[in-house]
Amino acid sequence: MNSTITFRKAKKEDALRLSILYKQVYMKTYATQGITHEFANFVTNKFSVEAIEKTIEEQDTVIVAYHKDNPVGVAEIVYNSPCPIPSVTAPELGKLYVLDWFFGKGIGYGLLNEVEKELTDKGYKELWLWVYIKNKRAISFYKKQQFECIGNAFFQMEVNSYENHVMLKTL
Repeated sequence: MNSTITFRKAKKEDALRLSILYKQVYMKTYATQGITHEFANFVTNKFSVEAIEKTIEEQDTVIVAYHKDNPVGVAEIVYNSPCPIPSVTAPELGKLYVLDWFFGKGIGYGLLNEVEKELTDKGYKELWLWVYIKNKRAISFYKKQQFECIGNAFFQMEVNSYENHVMLKTL
């Protein structure tokens, strides 16, 4: 891994920069048909500075990768998220986002490693996520990290729903 990358828990003062990182990665990944009203509403609300500050303050589950003290990737653990596959009761990897310019530098792996370390320290044995079925790069990454597809589920936005693989990893 690149030695100039460091990892730490997010702080409230990171929220503005994380808001931009979340929006940029989300739109690059999912807005393949352009920026619809639905997507604009979603990213504006979900990734607002206020929403990110609240997550950082209340949940303390945001891990950030930094290059020269600037965020370049982020992971979020969601402890109380119900898995669409009812038999799974593990925490969710809610986000694992890396800026395009930093792909292939071990940042995604490093973030996932930090998440797994935190979960195993707390006694968890599994981690689940969902990933858009058209996001081939992410699916390939997760498979390399020993996640297995255990079913599919739909993410509902406003009027459209998007099919996702539900993936599980034993820690």
